[in-house]
Amino acid sequence: MRVDDTTADVWLPIPAAEIDGLPDPGASGLRYVHWDGGPEFPADPARCAFYVVPYMKGSEIAVRPLAGMTSVRVVQTLSAGIDHVTPGLGDLRSGVRLCNAKGVHEASTAELTLALILASLRDVPGFVRGQDAEEWRAGFYPALADRSVLIVGYGSIGAAIEDRLAPFECARVARVARSARATERGPVHALADLPALLPEADVVILSTPLTAQTRHLADAGFLARMKDGALLVNVARGPVVDTKALLAELESGRITAALDVTDPEPLPPGHPLWHAPGVLVTPHVGGSTSAFMPRAKRLIAGQLTRFAAGEELANVVLTT
Repeated sequence: MRVDDTTADVWLPIPAAEIDGLPDPGASGLRYVHWDGGPEFPADPARCAFYVVPYMKGSEIAVRPLAGMTSVRVVQTLSAGIDHVTPGLGDLRSGVRLCNAKGVHEASTAELTLALILASLRDVPGFVRGQDAEEWRAGFYPALADRSVLIVGYGSIGAAIEDRLAPFECARVARVARSARATERGPVHALADLPALLPEADVVILSTPLTAQTRHLADAGFLARMKDGALLVNVARGPVVDTKALLAELESGRITAALDVTDPEPLPPGHPLWHAPGVLVTPHVGGSTSAFMPRAKRLIAGQLTRFAAGEELANVVLTT
């Protein structure tokens, strides 16, 4: 089924020849063009009907063509978060659907979350430094077993994290989302319940989207409610944490942190977070694994198949 009476462009950050299952251009009326954020556009943005945003290229590149995309109907991100494209949504006409990449990053992000928790609790960074110095740093280290874990942001990634926590014999896993609900694993608490839940958690995981409500969610008050010796893990977005407040807590030695995202990002040379006590920093690699590409290609093919057939799209998070 053709999208309309004329050929419509689809901007893809991956060459169409590398994506199995795309609708046939002749039958669908779609023309695939490749753009992964380069300085020159591959075609007239005004002809674009479906825009797949280049992955991990930053907000400036993500929104650059939007003002000229006067015919676009769908903007599809390859990230779970959409904060990098929201600054350009005001340039779009009414009725454009914005879709995120739910289903693409859960496995990789949950894997890294567990890696950060285990590395931090067992002081793997200290062992690496000991190896570099040829020092045998034996000792007694905390385990994840018998710990109380709090997941703040219980969407698909938060649920995937809990899936991977299951074998580790945690004493308790508590869940928090924007609004309360019930799940097979137990209740999900509302954000308003955080003050009561934070003092009970040994590990606090942030996996929430960045919104006006969650910006600086982990502020001085939030961090002060965490118990002494607790670990904060951020796999959400850097600005979910107030960096100044976190630095104060880290420098006091009261809590520790493992951060895959920071504010600012990338973390510049000389920033105090690099060398703050008790912090492990990874360079926003939660989704950047071998698991990304096959899942991203399946998402693109599925969405375009639905688009060409006039069917409801998956993962629509807002309509302009």
